[in-house]
Amino acid sequence: MEYGLLGSSGTAVSTLTLGTMTFGAETPEKDAFTQLDTFCEAGGTLIDTADVYNAGETESIIGRWLEARPGRRTEVVIATKGRFPMDNTPTGVGLSRRHLSDALHASLKRLQVDTVDLYQMHAWDPYTPIDETLRFIDDAVQAGKIHYFGLSNFTGWQIAQTAERATGLTAPVTLQPQYNLLVRDIELEIIPACDEYGLGLLPWSPLGGGWLTGKYQRDVAPTGATRLGENPSRGMEAYDRRNVDRTWAVIDAVRSVAEQRGDSMAQVALAWLVDQPAVTSVIMGARTHEQLEQNLAAAGVHLSDEEMDLLSEAGKPTPDDYPYGEPGEAQRSRKIEGGR
Repeated sequence: MEYGLLGSSGTAVSTLTLGTMTFGAETPEKDAFTQLDTFCEAGGTLIDTADVYNAGETESIIGRWLEARPGRRTEVVIATKGRFPMDNTPTGVGLSRRHLSDALHASLKRLQVDTVDLYQMHAWDPYTPIDETLRFIDDAVQAGKIHYFGLSNFTGWQIAQTAERATGLTAPVTLQPQYNLLVRDIELEIIPACDEYGLGLLPWSPLGGGWLTGKYQRDVAPTGATRLGENPSRGMEAYDRRNVDRTWAVIDAVRSVAEQRGDSMAQVALAWLVDQPAVTSVIMGARTHEQLEQNLAAAGVHLSDEEMDLLSEAGKPTPDDYPYGEPGEAQRSRKIEGGR
């Protein structure tokens, strides 16, 4: 396992993160304990969860695991999130002081910890002034309930506003976005904003919901015991939505690199993402222990410059026109040249 700093903080974390969204649903508690043990034994340190994962049960499983292994708490970095509703009350949602106070207290109790290492805002709240959220976060840090503050699923302008309004208060150190070889539009606005304000990326869905492992075929609807096999219309990775030429060009490039190296497609896709300059740690989610071990095999794998370029070119974002795309490239570049 390799390590890097948690965004602009001084805390070191593993470059692979254990995502836990399946714990308590697709992954039973006993198997979740095995995954947590295996991850730590491989040198993993960053464990990511959220209060809404399986209605709080995921956090509770992690809490019971920490209780059963008291020595682990000093070795791991616990990240969770708050924002979405856990009940049907009008005050039980958003980034208000009232809701976040209740959400953080409940997360601490379920996790059986005194402090959350990284507390992330799960999404932007258009109703709560960001100043209110930032003051709550700063108070929670001063009270010792949070070590660091992060964002999740924020757009570029939301990142900028949060960072600018945090002057004199606790500033965010990370952003958790969807990012993989198939989903790269964040390179246009979101990654530059993170770079400007010192936020490290914690990408989720690094394998594109399984697409980048090579398990699906062109124009053949998936079946069987996979996420899309059970529900081909599932969420953002729905088969009909991604069954397009660009997807298959990326998958073909990943397969080509994997075959030449003798690595799995998952290892190649993860290695590409880990070595993106803005990335702090890549969140791996696994339903089974076997899937986790396959993903952990990517630890320490680095692609050549030629392999990185091949993959990057295959899935390059293709925005329509100026100020994006090739016409606006000179204005986005930090190189000093004629378009400065």
